[in-house]
Amino acid sequence: MRTVTKTRALTLLTCLIVLQAETALAWVFPEHRDIVVLAVQRLSPEQQALLQKLWTEARSGHEPRLCERVAGTAQGPSPDCIDYASWAAISGDHSCSARDMLDIVLDAPWIVGVAQVSARLKTKLAAARRRDQRVNAVRDSDMALQRTDPEYVTRASSNNAHFLLARPKVDMEPLAYAQLALGPDADLNALATYVWYHLRALAGAERIARDDAPSDTRAQFVRAVLADEAFALHFLEDSFAAGHATGTWGNTAVRKGTHDYYGEHGLSLVTWSGKPFVALGDAYMQPADADRTAVAVTASIAQLLDAFSGKVLVVMPADPTPTLPEAFDVCHQTHFSAAAGSSEDLHALVPIVVQTPVPALGAGLGELPRFRSELGAFIGLSTALRGGALTRGFGATQADASATGGLDAAVRFGVGLEGVLNESSDGLTFIEVGAREDKHASGTTTLPGRGALTARFRAPFWLIPGDLVLAAPILAFTSQKTLMKMAVQAANGGLIPWQAGVATRAGRFQFVLGREVGLSLYRNGSDHPILVPTPGVPPVNATLISLNSLQVEFPILEYRLFRTFSLNQSSGLMIQPYVGFDMPMKSSVVSPTAAPKPNLDTIVTAGVRVVFDWRHYLK
Repeated sequence: MRTVTKTRALTLLTCLIVLQAETALAWVFPEHRDIVVLAVQRLSPEQQALLQKLWTEARSGHEPRLCERVAGTAQGPSPDCIDYASWAAISGDHSCSARDMLDIVLDAPWIVGVAQVSARLKTKLAAARRRDQRVNAVRDSDMALQRTDPEYVTRASSNNAHFLLARPKVDMEPLAYAQLALGPDADLNALATYVWYHLRALAGAERIARDDAPSDTRAQFVRAVLADEAFALHFLEDSFAAGHATGTWGNTAVRKGTHDYYGEHGLSLVTWSGKPFVALGDAYMQPADADRTAVAVTASIAQLLDAFSGKVLVVMPADPTPTLPEAFDVCHQTHFSAAAGSSEDLHALVPIVVQTPVPALGAGLGELPRFRSELGAFIGLSTALRGGALTRGFGATQADASATGGLDAAVRFGVGLEGVLNESSDGLTFIEVGAREDKHASGTTTLPGRGALTARFRAPFWLIPGDLVLAAPILAFTSQKTLMKMAVQAANGGLIPWQAGVATRAGRFQFVLGREVGLSLYRNGSDHPILVPTPGVPPVNATLISLNSLQVEFPILEYRLFRTFSLNQSSGLMIQPYVGFDMPMKSSVVSPTAAPKPNLDTIVTAGVRVVFDWRHYLK
């Protein structure tokens, strides 16, 4: 029963990690913030003055937490307050609704830490000149955010709110697409989320313009409206990221892999107004991306300011709680309960929406090529060429070192969990069975060529090796949230993230001690005996013995030279130094028959494996 429970718990653990891996954020925090800063700079002087006046009102009672300037350009590497430009970055990725976002901004003790982590990421991305530097910068930021934001790795994101809805046909007119994307039956998508929150911001601003806000709660009214708009802007900005205009369907691995590929390599797009461009994605934003996105964000903010001035009217039902931002939860909901707004309201948004990209076609003829991340169950083959050293022989007098080599071949069954948060992640879990053949050891201490049956197991750990295996049966049924947090942290280097991958121009390095163990069972029977020196035993001071021994090895480091994958297959080559020991298990004398059984010692081993790994993902 205990084994069944543990198996179910580990299965649930795997599912939880894979669900978390669906997180495919668009622009990273500093990119979201920079877009808003640029958009505010594009406002007219009169509009900037009005926005600053509203921000000053919104700060009332929260001056220590909220920065004086609405969008500071000289924030520095260690901001000690949150400006309005940061609200759009916190929306969606660090919160699930505008109400949730505002509560976090005003009250969460960790949110300033998130801003500081993101400021450091901005500096590193600006200094990056190579891909590996960019990968390492995002890795460091993600690990820091795990420590800073208590919900960063567990905040649910199993929906499409950050993505544009794919077009069902190539000749779709803008109005038809808008009706599809904004309809109550559509899956949650970036355009609908923007429109939903922006219209509620306009309605709130219009109400303030009519002096419907009592003077004693006006600051709360203004904060709520600005929060709704900031949340809307996050998804408007997401619409311009390459990986979010491709459409999202298929399993988690394909969704995430496609997003990541186009985010890095770019995608040729055209806006609904007919302007072609090439877009990049998160952590790869170029000045042209920021400039293009900021134009639409400026138009949205300007429209909100017009509503504050009474120049924009929307037909929205009265909000019974106008001092609170909208609470629609984009993390857990999959559809809006009603249409985003009336046809009259939507018509007012046309100048903004036509600046967004035309999304790619959905699944079928004309769809964009899809790519896969290393997520999901697989069956695979592994082969290895090894060379190693033996500190001694099994015999008591065999104290000299020797060298040996061999070949391994095995079948693997496991779950790929690499790239859970970024491509430095490694949650690879597998069990393999196979065989190995060692050549005759060289040197004064020799062992004959021999074969073994092998087994290998690998799993990430949170703090000490095996802790997730032990914790899963308990936490799976008592605190899945804690289990998910531990699991994702383990996949990203552990609580003390010393096992996270480090990208270089020559490949990826990763410490893996404690993640993987290899077992080799040698059975040298009487037909293949081992010669052990035994002084004083006639006739030749040696004894032939049959011997079973168990060799245990622990990889220390992995150097991955390359890895490539398609939609359902992957292959890679890596170098893996290891240490271990070879322990005698059972022995008997073969010759001379009357000789006493010799005392045998454990051999300490060390070596290097060159491993080729091929996987076929099952779905």
